[in-house]
Amino acid sequence: MDYQTIESVIDDHVQLITLNRPERYNTFSLEMAGEIMDALDHADVNEEVRAVVITGRGRIFCAGAELNDGKESFRFRRLSEGMDESTFRDPGGVLALRLFECRKPVIGAINGPAMGVGATFPLAMDVRIASEQAKFGFVFTRRGIVMESCSSWFLPRIVGISRALEWCMSGRTVLSEEAVESGLVRSVHPPEQVVGEALRIAREMTAHTSPVSVALTRQMLWRMMGASHPAAAHEIESKGIFCLGKSDDAREGAAAFFEKREPRFSSSLAEDMPSYYPWWNTSGEGEGE
Repeated sequence: MDYQTIESVIDDHVQLITLNRPERYNTFSLEMAGEIMDALDHADVNEEVRAVVITGRGRIFCAGAELNDGKESFRFRRLSEGMDESTFRDPGGVLALRLFECRKPVIGAINGPAMGVGATFPLAMDVRIASEQAKFGFVFTRRGIVMESCSSWFLPRIVGISRALEWCMSGRTVLSEEAVESGLVRSVHPPEQVVGEALRIAREMTAHTSPVSVALTRQMLWRMMGASHPAAAHEIESKGIFCLGKSDDAREGAAAFFEKREPRFSSSLAEDMPSYYPWWNTSGEGEGE
């Protein structure tokens, strides 16, 4: 697809999505949100793609939401018209939920400053690495609004409630050193190495692993964060062990171990997902109340 605000290419089984509005500091727009979600849709169904990396073009990852004359956010100007608080849905949150639903690992290569929605939508990614020049701003209280992109759910789970409260109530800037110390990002790298390191991590996570096992593991770990009791994890893990234990991938994994070679998995996300997936759509298992 010919995108206008992003670029999407496949590089050795990794789909690299690049926010591509450097002249506008990669500001987040409705069009960008839609194009990122479209690229994720294609990644999920393309068996050639094993992981996704998201980065920004130029010096800045994402400077936040696109503004109208420096005053009015796009979300209120274009989305809230004719709606009320029961029907309006934050577009950053729609994107974060789409990231949450991905069947492939998603790695964020934060190449520069990430402000507002630019800091919050990457929270739904599995791993984030950052440039030495990156900084993060959960600046919503300084703009007279509140956090979005489901960040009130994601951020405390990543950095802890006290730090999340401090950052979001003050709206202060978080530099890369504090970001890595807090666990917001995995590691910090020179700007020219960020994308390469993200691609390396993506391939490390997928090169010798079963696609079905990775997809299930991703959803199990994320969704169990909302479970009220470990019995929910036990139930889903038991189903997984029972179903996958009889699979061709399980046989290949065992054979590769005994033969001291890398496994050659053949499972397909389109054909070989177990019958209980997606379990949360029918039973609510593993979901918080």
